[in-house]
Amino acid sequence: MTAEWLLLTFLLLQVKHLFADYIWQSGWMVMNKGKYGHPGGLAHAALHAVLTLVVLVLLGVDPVWALVVSVGEFVLHYHIDWLKDQIIRRRNPSPKQREYWVYTGLDQFGHQVTLIAVVAALLWFS
Repeated sequence: MTAEWLLLTFLLLQVKHLFADYIWQSGWMVMNKGKYGHPGGLAHAALHAVLTLVVLVLLGVDPVWALVVSVGEFVLHYHIDWLKDQIIRRRNPSPKQREYWVYTGLDQFGHQVTLIAVVAALLWFS
C-alpha cells in the first residue's frame, strides 16, 4: 500500500461519512439512535458499514477482509451514536449551548478515530 493509496482511502471514507452522517441520514434514524436496538439506529450504522464495504472493495481490498472491517465500523459507529444520544437526552443541552457542541464534537471525533482505525487495520492486517 502506497501513501497515495492510504490517503485516497481516507479521503473516500471521509466522503462516505459525510453522506451517511449528514446527507442520507433520515429523521427516522436521528430520532431513534438513542433507543438501543431500534431499527433506525441500526439502519444508520448499517448505512455506514455498507458504504465502507463498497469503498474498500472498489479500492481492491479483499472482500472478506473489507466485510470484517465494515462490521467493526458498524459496531463502533452504532455505539458512539447511541452514547452521544444518551448523554444529550439526559443532559438536554440546547444547540445554543457550548455543552451541546462539546458532545457533538466528541461524537464526530469518535467517528474520525474509527475511520483511522479502519485504515490502520488495512495497513496492519492486509
